Amino acid sequence: MYLYSLTLQRAGGIVCATYGNFVGGKTQEIVVARGKNLDLLRPDESGKLQTILSVEVFGAIRSLAQFRLTGSQKDYVVVGSESGRLVILEYSREHNIFHKVHQETFGKSGCRRIVPGQFLAVDPKGRAVMVAACEKQKLVYVLNRDAAARLTISSPLEAHKSHTITYSVVGVDCGFDNPIFASIELDYSESDLDPTGQAAADAQKHLTFYELDLGLNHVSRKWSEPVDNGANLLVTVPGGGDGPSGVLVCAENFVIYKNQGHPDVRAVIPRRADLPAERGVLVVSAATHRQKSMFFFLLQTEYGDIFKVTLEHEGDRVTELKIKYFDTIPVTSSMSVLKTGFLFAASEFGNHALYQFQAIGEAEDIEASSATLMETEEGFQPVFFQPRGLKNLVRIDLVESLMPIMDMKILNLFEEETPQIFTLCGRGPRSTLRILRPGLAINEMAVSQLPGTPSAVWTVKKNANDEFDAYIVVSFVNATLVLSIGETIEEVSDSGFLDTTPSLSVSLLGDDSLMQVHPNGIRHIREDGRINEWKTPGKKTIVKVGSNRLQVVIALSGGELIYFEMDLTGQLMEVEKHEMPGDVACLDIAPVPEGRQRSRFLAVGSYDNTIRILSLDPDDCMQILSVQSVSSPPESLLLLEVKASSGGEEGADHPASVFLNAGLQNGVLFRTVVDMVTGQLSDTRSRFLGLRAPKLFSTTIRGRQAMLCLSSRPWLGYIHQGHFLLTPLSYEALEYAASFSSDQCAEGVVAVANEALRIFTVERLGETFNETVVPLRYTPRKFVLQPKRKHLIIIESDQGIFTAEEREAARKECLEAAGIGENGNANNGEQMENGDGDDEKEDALPDEQYGYPKAESDRWASCIRVLDPKTGNTTCLLELQDNEAAFSICTVNFHDKEYGTLLAVGTAKGLQFWPKRSVAAGFIHIYRFVEEGKSLELVHKTQVEGVPLALCQFQGRLLAGIGSVLRLYDLGKRRLLRKCENKLFPHSIVSIHTYRDRIYVGDIQESFHYCKYRRDENQLYIFADDSVPRWLTAAHHIDFDTVAGADKFGNIYFVRLPQDVSDEIEEDPTGGKIKWEQGKLNGAPNKVEEIVQFHVGDVVTCLQKASLIPGGGECVIYGTVMGSVGALLPFISREDVDFFSHLEMHMRQEHPPLCGRDHMAFRSAYFPVKDVIDGDLCEQFPTLPPDLQRKIADELDRTPGEILKKLEDARNKII
Repeated sequence: MYLYSLTLQRAGGIVCATYGNFVGGKTQEIVVARGKNLDLLRPDESGKLQTILSVEVFGAIRSLAQFRLTGSQKDYVVVGSESGRLVILEYSREHNIFHKVHQETFGKSGCRRIVPGQFLAVDPKGRAVMVAACEKQKLVYVLNRDAAARLTISSPLEAHKSHTITYSVVGVDCGFDNPIFASIELDYSESDLDPTGQAAADAQKHLTFYELDLGLNHVSRKWSEPVDNGANLLVTVPGGGDGPSGVLVCAENFVIYKNQGHPDVRAVIPRRADLPAERGVLVVSAATHRQKSMFFFLLQTEYGDIFKVTLEHEGDRVTELKIKYFDTIPVTSSMSVLKTGFLFAASEFGNHALYQFQAIGEAEDIEASSATLMETEEGFQPVFFQPRGLKNLVRIDLVESLMPIMDMKILNLFEEETPQIFTLCGRGPRSTLRILRPGLAINEMAVSQLPGTPSAVWTVKKNANDEFDAYIVVSFVNATLVLSIGETIEEVSDSGFLDTTPSLSVSLLGDDSLMQVHPNGIRHIREDGRINEWKTPGKKTIVKVGSNRLQVVIALSGGELIYFEMDLTGQLMEVEKHEMPGDVACLDIAPVPEGRQRSRFLAVGSYDNTIRILSLDPDDCMQILSVQSVSSPPESLLLLEVKASSGGEEGADHPASVFLNAGLQNGVLFRTVVDMVTGQLSDTRSRFLGLRAPKLFSTTIRGRQAMLCLSSRPWLGYIHQGHFLLTPLSYEALEYAASFSSDQCAEGVVAVANEALRIFTVERLGETFNETVVPLRYTPRKFVLQPKRKHLIIIESDQGIFTAEEREAARKECLEAAGIGENGNANNGEQMENGDGDDEKEDALPDEQYGYPKAESDRWASCIRVLDPKTGNTTCLLELQDNEAAFSICTVNFHDKEYGTLLAVGTAKGLQFWPKRSVAAGFIHIYRFVEEGKSLELVHKTQVEGVPLALCQFQGRLLAGIGSVLRLYDLGKRRLLRKCENKLFPHSIVSIHTYRDRIYVGDIQESFHYCKYRRDENQLYIFADDSVPRWLTAAHHIDFDTVAGADKFGNIYFVRLPQDVSDEIEEDPTGGKIKWEQGKLNGAPNKVEEIVQFHVGDVVTCLQKASLIPGGGECVIYGTVMGSVGALLPFISREDVDFFSHLEMHMRQEHPPLCGRDHMAFRSAYFPVKDVIDGDLCEQFPTLPPDLQRKIADELDRTPGEILKKLEDARNKII
């Protein structure tokens, strides 16, 4: 079995981010690392974040930094990854790629303790970069430039110290003195030698300064001083004339300013009033804002509160450090303050956001300062504050992220054409259920009812140079309605259009005149109001029309074509007639190329299943240049000109070309390239779009020509980052459409369907899915479908928070306290400093933004939710009591049909992971559905000895995995009854699948076990297991002998029981063979074989077998922790396997990954890759330079066009 792996949705989570001027010019961009993707983002004028470039690097990016050589105009990006190499990238604007400037190898690949790559620090003046490991090794590279102003890099200088753990590294700003790097380190050499553990308890963190002597080309430890043991983060303080230099050390509960030869300046971090005393406050991310005259820092704590830190200094002496409460936003992994007044917050989980500064925290607020630091017997006096609504920031854009996907199911609950992907995402109060549909999101601007059922719609400008459209023209069966576009859209009657007849086409002719084609003639409306009419000869009527700004072709009934051209005086002149052999089904003229008098090609579709290309040149007018036969009569034609591009921000290089698109009556879209010189057709592709014949329309997207295809659902064909994408729109079926541009909506589409006129825009180009979001209460764990009523049942649980009732009580208390403070109670004044907006007290503090109040770490809150996915309403929400949390769920039909379908939920009470894993008790709850499946009622609950992490129905009974025991239960009146068990599993059972009488059990660290239940003996036997230990995170049953699994190191693998062994077990009538056969090495008698192995590079949390498109192949869909969705499609033919494996081989050689990781080594990071072809690498083929594409194509005996067609077909089989 060979599989083709393809990422459908890129990862949404962000590991690290940096910002700078990468493109050159005045703008600032953000470079973000999403696991194995590197993205370049930029806020546009309206404050929406646009992705300029997204590139897969086939390696784990661990750190990013940006630097600029003194005096240069743009920044470089330094990437620390697990390739054992330091890579410096430069963004090339011409080709829209990251160009690798330097790649320096220093160690082995993989995330290892002593191989650098985890930490990057850059000298603020761009003269050196330090790359450090978690332990021991630090390397410094000196950066310079040669005579041609190209970046040069030195060989590495070592600053190693063994037995030392590093926590954070930064470059210290010391102007143009020798570069200095600061790091927080912990020496554990004594702890290793002391068996009593005393030395480990006394181990002390140090702040160490390393100096790079540029003269001697040597790094030395300059200064080291003990620092708080809670220190976890360093922030560079501006120096060299802009500030006092030195660093801020962020430690547990404190921020300390330190510099060599300077006394410590310490201030306490304000803490929330409702935080338990045992919890400290740590800073998790920081951002610096510097202007010519001032600078400040924004530090965010692990609870989401942002504090503004300012330093009072005279020269390089710091006199006071102030920490003031700024705002609260969800916890970030990285913050960037852009010069344009934006704050980009890359959330740790869930959606990212772009905020704009309303103010910079100058107003009164809770503040802690080093001057007012109070020391008491217990330690330093804390400062308390109460979070409030956003005051200094306002959110202007959201970047969707599915991180982390906890569970996923692919179901068609809405009877749509394609199934929906239901995913559980997020964590804590920001958790969501997201319903993903393949397609682009639509933003509906307006819908208005029309006085009848329209048949067509057009938009026209009054003058070719106008920015916006002037009229929307709607045609009905016997009339034409003209609407003028202004502040509002209203009907007009003085436009010159004939309104008593239906229209066939309305367009702009020349620079300033309008044309209306109706069945009986052509009406030409000049700018000064003069109207010219051309009437059809005899009884004939016009049936089809094709036009551009200077040419018009009409087809009369019977198949006669008449060709008109616009002469220099602006008159339409009849040029040529031509008889076609039969009626014309459709026709289209290509747009006039720039600088030309006319377009050369006319495409005519006939009912005899052919499309002809005719010439419109005066020399050979109406001559047939080429004929293409198609599988069904064409319904609609569109000639699209793709302008030449030399890369740039749009992507790949390609010469100008004309594409002929045809929508056929059988629902297929047919695309082919028209040769610009001869008119010959080549490189044909077809794709089934839906049950209705596609109608094709030209529209503009981001200033470029795009194609709208209206079939049983609308599709959009457009070029994005060098790839041509044909993606469905998540919208209802439309009849007819035209592009629309007004001052409220620059790039929209106006369409008609049924009796309504709709105006909409297309959002977020380049995305595969759009989503509907339903908020949840706690971190979702798993969900199941209630088969009859189609409701979803979700279990959610969170650790270290209060239950809903306790939170409600605390909130009431807090509001009352705030109320009392108002009435003049002085002792509460401090709390009230930031309680300005008391009118919005009702829900001024949404949990999504502030997180839940923290409780002790052994407390759990959990609930079971019944949700109707059609409306998104929760019909039942059961909070679990007594510190119980739900971990597993399944629906089960027991033998006695008394209750019908029941719900089993496995819970644990008082589960703790630290100092060692313990649980007070486990339970299995049985619920029945009441009120037509909308609500749950507890039947009974059964106590068990461990945590039931896996439940599954099996032959009218319930299988439960409790710790290392697999047990079969039947339903009793007051509890579940044990029927049979097997205690021979190694560690802990995390997944159970059943098929016929086989049971496939997944162990937390020992992969899969195949079991069989013998009903006559009431015994569970393990008859096969895996020979490789695997830490399972997801499992899915594929067929009778095959199971797919994923482990926590980011691998997906398939195991299969050999056919002969499988037959032998099935043919064993007595069961004697299984029973008495001896296991090998304490394992089962038979071993499964690994048939597929692939390293995804991201922890896979769920696997599902499904087909995403009607008639598409079945594939395995997976979701990951970073929020990506991918697919593995089995190949059907050996020929395809050969083609793609050769293409992959050439791509590996000609286009090695950006961050220096070897592609083959990355995909084989833990186990050698087996029988999987990496579609993500193959799909980078269109982004290669044209000569390289031709070289690879020649090696494969193909043309580049054929390779692109193969890639497109492979993708179309999946989605």
